[in-house]
Amino acid sequence: MTTTKPKIDRRNFLAAGAGAIALAGMARSATAAELTAEEQTNVQLVNEFCGAWPSHDLSKIMAFFSEDSAYRMTETTELADGRDAVSARIETIINSVDRFEVLDTFARGPMVINERIDYFSNFGIKTWHGVGVFFIREGKIVDWYDYTIRMEQA
Repeated sequence: MTTTKPKIDRRNFLAAGAGAIALAGMARSATAAELTAEEQTNVQLVNEFCGAWPSHDLSKIMAFFSEDSAYRMTETTELADGRDAVSARIETIINSVDRFEVLDTFARGPMVINERIDYFSNFGIKTWHGVGVFFIREGKIVDWYDYTIRMEQA
């Protein structure tokens, strides 16, 4: 009898486990380890990325992404795979974003997880409260997956 192991690549792993990682990160204890220099840099990158959205400047926002980036807007949306697809997806909402309010951030190695409230105008929703999971490589966002806690309809 032959057993074949399923092939799991980075994106499948992230999609399958990011929600659990995010919840574990948000429930960290008061004795959590200090961030390393790399983790501090990654958190700063994600915070600057979130802070760039009110500019509505697509090129400014896309400067944070690697060439092989991917973005999943919510757990129920299709993956935008590749820089052009990520840019096209972001372009559909960029002018509706008022701001991202980062409530909490957790980082381990190349992973940054933040809890946010995203505020919108002229859009189907007024606010989105959720968790963003970011994979960082060489100072760029490679993968960005968002998971919804709740939404307030406009």
